[in-house]
Amino acid sequence: MPPHDETSPVGPPAGSVRRPPPARAAGSGGGGGRPDPRRPDPRAARRGGDRGRTTAARTDGGATVSARPPAGRKGKPTGKKGKRTAKQKRRRIYKVLASLVVGGLVLLGVFVGVVYANTTVPSLDDVSQAQTTIVYYSDGTTEMARLGSENRVAVTLDQVSEPARDAILAAENRNFYDDPGISITGIARAAWNNLTGGSTQGGSTITQQYVKNTLLTADQTFSRKFQELFLAVKLDNNYSKDEILEGYLNTIYFGRGAYGIQAAAQTYFGVDASALTAQQGAVLAVLVRSPSAYDPANNPEGAQDRWGLVLDGMVEQGWLSSGDRSASTYPEVLPVTGSSLGIPEGPEGLIVYQALAELETKLGKSQDDIASAGYRITTTVNPTYQQAAVETVNSVMADQPDTLRQALVAVDPRTGGVLAYYGGPSGTGLDYANNPRPPGSSFKPYVMATALEQGISISSRRDGSSPQTFPDRPDQPVRNSGGASCGDCTLVQAMTRSLNTTFYGLAYDVGAENVRATALAAMGLGDTWQGTSSPVFNGRKILADPDSDGVGGSIGIGQYAVRPIDQAVGFATLANGGVLHATHYVAQVTDSEGGVVIAPETTVDAGNQVIPADVASDTTLSTEGVAEYSRRSLDDDRPVASKTGTQGQQDSTVNSTDAWMVGYTPSISTAVWMGSDDNSAIQNASGGPIFGSGLPGQIWQEFMDRVLDGTPVEELPTEQLIDGDTGNSVPEVTTEAPRTTTQAPQTTTEAPVTTTEAPPATTEAPPTTTAAPPTTAPPATTSSAGPPGLLPTTTR
Repeated sequence: MPPHDETSPVGPPAGSVRRPPPARAAGSGGGGGRPDPRRPDPRAARRGGDRGRTTAARTDGGATVSARPPAGRKGKPTGKKGKRTAKQKRRRIYKVLASLVVGGLVLLGVFVGVVYANTTVPSLDDVSQAQTTIVYYSDGTTEMARLGSENRVAVTLDQVSEPARDAILAAENRNFYDDPGISITGIARAAWNNLTGGSTQGGSTITQQYVKNTLLTADQTFSRKFQELFLAVKLDNNYSKDEILEGYLNTIYFGRGAYGIQAAAQTYFGVDASALTAQQGAVLAVLVRSPSAYDPANNPEGAQDRWGLVLDGMVEQGWLSSGDRSASTYPEVLPVTGSSLGIPEGPEGLIVYQALAELETKLGKSQDDIASAGYRITTTVNPTYQQAAVETVNSVMADQPDTLRQALVAVDPRTGGVLAYYGGPSGTGLDYANNPRPPGSSFKPYVMATALEQGISISSRRDGSSPQTFPDRPDQPVRNSGGASCGDCTLVQAMTRSLNTTFYGLAYDVGAENVRATALAAMGLGDTWQGTSSPVFNGRKILADPDSDGVGGSIGIGQYAVRPIDQAVGFATLANGGVLHATHYVAQVTDSEGGVVIAPETTVDAGNQVIPADVASDTTLSTEGVAEYSRRSLDDDRPVASKTGTQGQQDSTVNSTDAWMVGYTPSISTAVWMGSDDNSAIQNASGGPIFGSGLPGQIWQEFMDRVLDGTPVEELPTEQLIDGDTGNSVPEVTTEAPRTTTQAPQTTTEAPVTTTEAPPATTEAPPTTTAAPPTTAPPATTSSAGPPGLLPTTTR
């Protein structure tokens, strides 16, 4: 008998009372006899309906209940065995899809949870925001330059006016303070567009924009939007709305090189962000979406149309009254003046370069990093002194040949701070104040100081006759300028008259290397050139022959090159009693919030006694007569120590290539240099040679008088301190070559001769017959009295 089909409905009808079956008839059960009605009929199983299904019957209260196979559509039985209805198939598909969707959602939920948990939002304090570094003059308020690849000045939220904040919110995200940091509709739209090949952009909240601006790229891709979503949500959960809005306002680009609302307020309206009106704020709010397209200078009509929409949005939000909206007029916007970024184009640009180079060493950062760090750099440069330097150079050189080049550097002897710095008219051109050139006779004070240290006094008498030969150049005689000669002169007299033979011989006697050591100490220099504006010098030995590195007696008459800044510093050391303070351009540095980066008290060192005080004093005393002798005395007969210098060849004519005037009072040391780019002969507008007391002397004198005007008169040494060897007295023989009214210039000469060749004689411009400084006039033919018993030289 076939097995019982467990799928057949064999149970009694619901609600019926099951009764026990009747007793089986005798003989029933096996082989023949009457079939048991409770057993399935094998024949019924072979009739229609589902295979394997049978019709079973049971008695229930005498009635027979049949169990029939399920009917198909319209009551018909299903098809062949193993087939299912279409409805069953659809149900099965739906179940599978539902399972996949549920599983996918579960997996997506797990994925989202894991990604969210592992998404790290950096501290807003650590988010890199390049800010504008501002360089100030010594007063801390007068701006010299704004630096950086971005014009950005970070401010706190309370430093942005409320109307300006409302305008930005009205334009970009009116529900900012209520949203979860993201726009669901915007993200969905972006995702759908990405899947269907449409535009990838979608609406972004301020939080999303901030994430994009600071933490992500601006690429409109789905993956970037996905990152933006998680970061924005987590940023919104980790920080307050005010913190996010503050960061956002400091990162927006408003056009015209302005990053952040503070820079934008200054660029477009010349005010701080705290002073922005609703109308001005609306102008800036329009720029957020497209700075160039809606700059009022480029698109005034479009800019004003959108400006009105922003104000309308403010009214809708209750942030601006209808009356104020009606009374609103488009504010005046500053014209486009070009980028205010980077190094200034004028002379101050060279100061900025020097300050950045100094900070690069002190802070251990690159100049690019410093320029974009938002620092507030206060320099040592006095704005009044700097203005005087630039105006004096421009005034004196107004009618002079444009091939002439000038440099002026002023240093505070008491601190080492640079007070004024003019290295040329271009802030990005060659820095002549940092360019080594032969100093000529302006180097002689270092020879004097070396002699004093060896016990030779300033009253020592030396042979100043001309010409003379010396053991290190027996076939190349040294001559005094203009043929001047003095057989028995004190060193003071020789300094005043700038006698070459005296100081060449003195340098030879005391040792050229010793003179070099004295000068390097006074100038605060090492052994080799580093960081000059002329790369050809970098790495070479300072104050030595550029070819052999040798040092000879020519150092005594200034053959070896130094920079104008070095001369200003070296003379400042003498002015300060032999104490050298490290030269610096930076007085202090703070960050954008006022935090101290470099304190003022750390920029001035304690000083180093590099020259004995009595040596410095007597060296100063020996140079106090030069200014008067050269007709370059300061106003009110203010005491001043100085030295002129002229470098060039002299045979029958004078061919000067470099001219100097260097001098100091106790409070300021100033060096002035003049020359050319190709080391050719320099001439004034009249065609005459330029001497140290000529155009350079005029610039030095006018600058010193201008910056010292109204300041207390400071005394210089008046008594000799070192009573050393006075030398052997020899009969005094003084001769003076006749002066001529004009001197024809020679052809172009090469830069400094080596010690193996005849060194060029240093020459000085002749004093004029009047107190007025010489400018374009040729040397005067009349003489003026010099120190007792001496005649003035023809050049000074």
